Amino acid sequence: MTTKFATYIDNQIERLLNPENSNGKTVIVDRNRDEEIKKLICNEVGNETFDFIDKYVGRSLKRVHVIATRTYFNIDKIATNKFSALVNLKRVNDFRRINKYFESVNAKLPLGGVFINHVETHAVRKNRILKKIPKSLGYLYYFADVILTRVMPKLKYTKGLYFHITGGKGRVLTKAETFGRLYSCGFEIVEEKTINNLLYFVARKIKEPSFDSDPTYGPLIKLRRLGKDGKIIRVYKFRTMYPFSEYLQQYVFEKNNLKEGGKIKNDFRISHEGKIMRKYWIDELPMIINLIKNEMKLIGVRPLSNHYFSLYPKELQEKRIKVKPGLLPPFYADMPKTLEEIVASEMKYLEAYEKAPLKTDIQYFIKILQNILLRGKRSC
Repeated sequence: MTTKFATYIDNQIERLLNPENSNGKTVIVDRNRDEEIKKLICNEVGNETFDFIDKYVGRSLKRVHVIATRTYFNIDKIATNKFSALVNLKRVNDFRRINKYFESVNAKLPLGGVFINHVETHAVRKNRILKKIPKSLGYLYYFADVILTRVMPKLKYTKGLYFHITGGKGRVLTKAETFGRLYSCGFEIVEEKTINNLLYFVARKIKEPSFDSDPTYGPLIKLRRLGKDGKIIRVYKFRTMYPFSEYLQQYVFEKNNLKEGGKIKNDFRISHEGKIMRKYWIDELPMIINLIKNEMKLIGVRPLSNHYFSLYPKELQEKRIKVKPGLLPPFYADMPKTLEEIVASEMKYLEAYEKAPLKTDIQYFIKILQNILLRGKRSC
């Protein structure tokens, strides 16, 4: 959409939704106002997209603000709590400061307010690139695109150059990163739908933004996990999930539940290279830092997030926080398949550890090595 047309839509919708003249006096609005707004939106994004939007904003558009902008400055100008829904016709990929934009939307909506937008996901972008360029050059072009749009924005010393080159437009975003950013900014995803190769979403405001000053964005991450005595520790790992995925743990769990081994089924947050790293425990090597800092020990139960910890029975929760978590968990000694079996495995280990700490850890260490080296057991 051109800037001129975007401005036209904004001005027309502003006129239709805010029927006041320059003297502040209310003027008569055409009875077909809703139809005029529908026509404007349908001309730009199509009937199917309008139907998706209309499902959540209702038939009357009196408290809905429709805008086409990539800058949060235009969001900041909106009166707080004036609208119950904000709809942006610009894709998230072109926002220069995505979280700042989402935070501004959050500030303007009341609790329970709805934000509707869309994003071109990484998978769609890849297919689009490979289709429009001859196969001999397609993957070379795609590799260069990955370096520019996925690697450079995430590295401290190249981030500035990336924004200088692109102006923040055309950012490559995965579904996981987009939704994770929304959750970190106080929203929850109500519905998602792919329309014309674009992922549209409806997000509802449920709280204030987290304003995380240390998001897990680079290749080496520090995850908030429960340590001894319930103290929060930062567990070091190599990134295997897309950025901001940690905010989606409950959302993905509710959507997909758990698979064999206690992991989430069809977890779209895990990258292709991340699956390989997890299979061979490469992602867990940085936890040696936690060993050196004396926050973890070699053998012990996994350090868990608050969400996973909440899935455990209270008795096991109480036993878990009495000891330091471990780099090599009893999971690799027993290889349980269900959450119930994992609970039983950890309970057995902790009860044995209470009676004979050193003996128990030696026995489990030997069994874990046998499973890994002799039986070829691998991480799920």
